[in-house]
Amino acid sequence: MNHNQRSNYFLLFCLITSAVIVYFVIQPFLTPLIVAAMFAFLFQPIYGKLLRFTHGRPSLAAFFTTIVAIILIVLPIAFLGTLILKESTGLYQTLAGENRNNLVVPVERVLDQARSILPISETFELNIGEYVKQGLEVLMEHLGEIFSSFAKMILNVFVFLTAFYFFLKDGGKLKDYLVALSPLDDKDDELIVKRLQSAVSATVKGNLAISLVQGALTGIGFAIFGVPNAVLWGSVTAITALVPGVGTALVIVPAIVFLFLTGNAFGGVGLLVWGLTAVGLVDNFLGPKLVGRGMQLHPLAVFLAVFGGLALFGPLGFLLGPLAVSVCLALIDIYSSLPQNLTEPRRG
Repeated sequence: MNHNQRSNYFLLFCLITSAVIVYFVIQPFLTPLIVAAMFAFLFQPIYGKLLRFTHGRPSLAAFFTTIVAIILIVLPIAFLGTLILKESTGLYQTLAGENRNNLVVPVERVLDQARSILPISETFELNIGEYVKQGLEVLMEHLGEIFSSFAKMILNVFVFLTAFYFFLKDGGKLKDYLVALSPLDDKDDELIVKRLQSAVSATVKGNLAISLVQGALTGIGFAIFGVPNAVLWGSVTAITALVPGVGTALVIVPAIVFLFLTGNAFGGVGLLVWGLTAVGLVDNFLGPKLVGRGMQLHPLAVFLAVFGGLALFGPLGFLLGPLAVSVCLALIDIYSSLPQNLTEPRRG
């Protein structure tokens, strides 16, 4: 082994070691960094308009765009998360206390009558209260991790906003640096960047955006027609909206049944009409406008990615799970087209 080879191996060893150290340094902040990069791309149109408004001053335009992101993203998420945690805690205490009879007993009475009519085994039990309590325990556990450490939450928000600002201001330079650093041809690098941008756009502006709108409309309908804990169940609906075929019906139908069982027939009919019109037609009207022609995920893939993301990343898995699947599929698509490009000699 000559001197040059030893130098190259030593340099490679130092590079790998430093990369591992850097990974462990930024690992606690990977999630806010990834989310910041994703939203920096989505806010590019606003940044572009503010850049023209500030006469080509990137720092000022990025600052104003960050203020817009705080108003549109950080404050609503903090407010909504606080309401969900509060309602989850209240509902859990209700189910664990004496007032559970007002919520669970009417439903369990109907299930007992159905068991006596339908050919269901006596050993089959459906304890609604316990299932809801277990689900609320999981929800409060994840939300509690976010709100239990105020200092950690503030630090993550600060990292997100700082990274968001610099991704807006210097994102073009970073992309050019990575393209120059990549061993692939620049044409292939640009193709990868475009596919990843398409994946991010379609993931957030497609199924996820529609599910959020459906969840918000469902929560409004619950509040209007008398379903308790409207914010909590509206948030649950936003997740179930990703289930292929049934979607929002998984939450709205039991809510309608609950209203009828508790004697609120007017609310039950009203929520049924609301679910069929305001909530049910969102897909048809907003789908083509929000998704466009970007890379789209099959609803089943989105459903699995969301719940897998929630299990792996916590609450932010709602975004990161589908994004990871979209990026992976984009890279597979790109890789499948590379062999022909790599085997054929480049011209020009």
